[in-house]
Amino acid sequence: MPKKSWDRYRSYGGRRINVREPKQRFLIVCEGEKTEPYYFKGFRVPGDVVVDIHSGAGMHISVVREAITRRDEAQDEYDQVWCVFDRDKNRQNPHDSQQFNDALQLADTNNVRVAYTNDAFELWYFLHFNYHDTAIDRHDYATRLNALVSDGYRKNDPTIFSKLEERMDTALRNAERLLSQYNPVNPERDDPSTTVHLLVTELQQYLN
Repeated sequence: MPKKSWDRYRSYGGRRINVREPKQRFLIVCEGEKTEPYYFKGFRVPGDVVVDIHSGAGMHISVVREAITRRDEAQDEYDQVWCVFDRDKNRQNPHDSQQFNDALQLADTNNVRVAYTNDAFELWYFLHFNYHDTAIDRHDYATRLNALVSDGYRKNDPTIFSKLEERMDTALRNAERLLSQYNPVNPERDDPSTTVHLLVTELQQYLN
């Protein structure tokens, strides 16, 4: 993919300090049924901030298309539209790299922001505890998290946000550091990497 296509992932979620903007309305469309939605539902935002979360939108480009459709049906009333999905390598699918890149390109051309993870969303959880810049099998994250999260890690834990919240600043620093090591940014190849911290930074402004 052209370098300039992904430069925005370094900057569009830049942190703002001590700024309380007027009411915001977020649309967040997630690939998974539970893992990602449970995490984002944990954000306690005030009543003048709306966070609409939709789950189980499918793989990559299906998530982006769902976000575009929901935004258009709402007649652009959302201030921020986000997709959340993984790189999720599939060695049995020779087109999986292109499908991931196509999803990012469709989002870019439709002003939809993407919180992606290469390779699994659990990388974001792991960064709450440790900086990590070595590719591992996506299933190994659960094993490592089980030794770190209070009372163990369960993949579809509805309380995961509360268990990680006090370490959020550590995760933000680690994720930003991790992404900065890639130059140029290539989301499909940069394993491990994530831009979940960019969405979290936007939501963090409104935490109660």
